[in-house]
Amino acid sequence: MTTQLTSSSPRTYQVITYGCQMNVHDSERIAGLLEHAGLVAAPEPSGELADADVVVFNTCAVRENADNRLYGNLGHMAKIKRGRPGMQIAVGGCMAQKDRDLITTKAPWVDVVFGTNNLGSLPVLLERARITDEAQVEIKEALQTFPSNLPTHRDSAYAAWVSISVGCNNTCTFCIVPSLRGKETDRRPGEILREIEMLVSEGVQEITLLGQNVNTYGVEFGDRSAFAQLLRSVGEVDGLERVRFTSPHPASFTNDVIEAMATTHNVMPSLHMPLQSGSDRVLKAMRRSYRKDRFLRILDDVRSAMPHAAITTDIIVGFPGETEEDFEQTLEVVRRARFSAAFTFQYSIRPGTPAATMPDQVPADVVQERYERLVAEIEQISWEENKALVGSTAEVLFAAGEGRKDERTSRVSGRSRDNRLVHVAMPDDPAFRPRPGDIAEVEITHAAPHHLVADAPIRNLRRTRGGDAWQAAQTPRPAGVGLGLPTVAGIR
Repeated sequence: MTTQLTSSSPRTYQVITYGCQMNVHDSERIAGLLEHAGLVAAPEPSGELADADVVVFNTCAVRENADNRLYGNLGHMAKIKRGRPGMQIAVGGCMAQKDRDLITTKAPWVDVVFGTNNLGSLPVLLERARITDEAQVEIKEALQTFPSNLPTHRDSAYAAWVSISVGCNNTCTFCIVPSLRGKETDRRPGEILREIEMLVSEGVQEITLLGQNVNTYGVEFGDRSAFAQLLRSVGEVDGLERVRFTSPHPASFTNDVIEAMATTHNVMPSLHMPLQSGSDRVLKAMRRSYRKDRFLRILDDVRSAMPHAAITTDIIVGFPGETEEDFEQTLEVVRRARFSAAFTFQYSIRPGTPAATMPDQVPADVVQERYERLVAEIEQISWEENKALVGSTAEVLFAAGEGRKDERTSRVSGRSRDNRLVHVAMPDDPAFRPRPGDIAEVEITHAAPHHLVADAPIRNLRRTRGGDAWQAAQTPRPAGVGLGLPTVAGIR
């Protein structure tokens, strides 16, 4: 079946994303698939949900509130769908992979459930649901098509995610991801570099390499040095300003990667290194194959090679069996590590993980109290680290959506080379105002725990291809008509 010319307006879609950067990357592919099939993005909503003909929830299964949020939104969607004939709802991502038929049992108004391994099936499943008037549930256990080989709709004209691997070979007791995304699958280096070169030719200036354990890249084809070699190769892509990656695993972090970071000109001095806990006893119970001394030694080696590197982390509070002594050890590692920022989480039971049935679950009030102490400690350290930068010069790549108060404060925001958020005073003369994607030098004049401020005049503003690409994207393009593509959601 193929799409046919029609005088009616094309149907609209919205993709709502929960979870990690991998999910954000997958959502760009989902949007690309829908546009490839003839749909157009719905206007930006004032709230979370848009007035769209097809709504896709790309879900996360890592934290408990993701479940609650999804089913709450699905309940809200039931009322909307009753008043909008022909509307379709799809649920994909990790929770779809985990819950499968349970989603259509709890929310029978959902039309399609698809998993992490078969993103490319979505258009066909939507069409099949429309024709049969029955929910379509399709979950694949093995990866069908590497996501980067699918069409894409990128949210940014100047920055892009590039997935180098999917899946995970680790068995952390708190994590359900390996059972949902499967064993690690690696792309070939030439394929990755071709995608990056294509993105740079379109104006992209910053690339983030993605993998569940990004630094184990190469394990599938038996090359332990593959990730360091890839970083060096990406450094040779002409016109690429910045490269970063997330998330590495401390147990697999090697000195050749540190050397590649330090000697490759466009690799950012920014590292996200998940700690999870500072207690060796808890790390063993988590089945994390490193200990705190190994973790701190990595940070020392990174800072020896890159003295001004900004290091961020993930920490879980209240893992089963965590004692006050264990938590104090986490605080001590935080003090020694001096992270520029940390993503902190209260442990929550995830059915299907070994930790879910462990004894000595920590009471919620104890977890909350420890969590608040940890956040206060991290914020104080990050504030001290940021205050040390006042008076220094930072190179900022300006970005859209980074500063929620920019309009009210007459500022424009972006990221420094070490990925710190910087709010910059807007020049009075429009000719000197940077666009998202442009790059300039600024003097840091003020520091806060989560950001820097530069109220001194901008220096050495560079108009970039990324800025040009952003500006070109501000001109709406007429919706095209797909030819020879599968009909989706009633497009004829």
